[in-house]
Amino acid sequence: MKKSTPNLLTALVILAVPFAYAAYIYPTLPQTIPTHFNMKGEADGFGERSTVFLGPGILSGVGLFTFFLLSNIKNFDPKKFKKEDEGMFKKLALFLVGFLSLLGLLITYTATSPKFNITNLLLPLLGISFAIMGWYMPKIHQNYFAGFKLPWTLENVDNWNETHKVAGKIWIYGGIVQAIGTLILPSVAAFIVFIASTFIMVIIPTVFSYRMFKRGNQL
Repeated sequence: MKKSTPNLLTALVILAVPFAYAAYIYPTLPQTIPTHFNMKGEADGFGERSTVFLGPGILSGVGLFTFFLLSNIKNFDPKKFKKEDEGMFKKLALFLVGFLSLLGLLITYTATSPKFNITNLLLPLLGISFAIMGWYMPKIHQNYFAGFKLPWTLENVDNWNETHKVAGKIWIYGGIVQAIGTLILPSVAAFIVFIASTFIMVIIPTVFSYRMFKRGNQL
């Protein structure tokens, strides 16, 4: 058995959970269920009950693609890949699979509770995932697939490392702020705070990286 087989089986089981839940609730669903929600978390699109499998299907496809990419990154990125990254990328792959599966469960649950405000859980969940990815960031070595892949970070290893140290701290604290803020704020305000904070979490490391590049990659 290949070393990657247990991880693949684990990923498949995790991704199957939303489908199993959808199949379980399917007989009890009305003929029409919500399929889309506006910024307030209110249902504004509807479809036949068979569409309950659509969300888990799309997310499972994304999850499998992400899993195979991160688990086999050494085959796609031999120039930058470091052997010590292999275990970390496999853990990150399983984390993302778990996150997408949880998201699929959340979307599927809305079919049984049309009045449930999906924003109340979706945005905090995204904030927590950003915080966890922030913890991973300083551990990611220079590569072409994961991280802040800017021209100057890919060109200089010091720039890459320092940028991801800064990004890691910002994403951890920013993700925590997002999770707490979007949990207690009204839906529209929570959405605005989430978008604004995400922009800040991206722009600060980018500006830091560019300024370091302009200084000759010196701190």
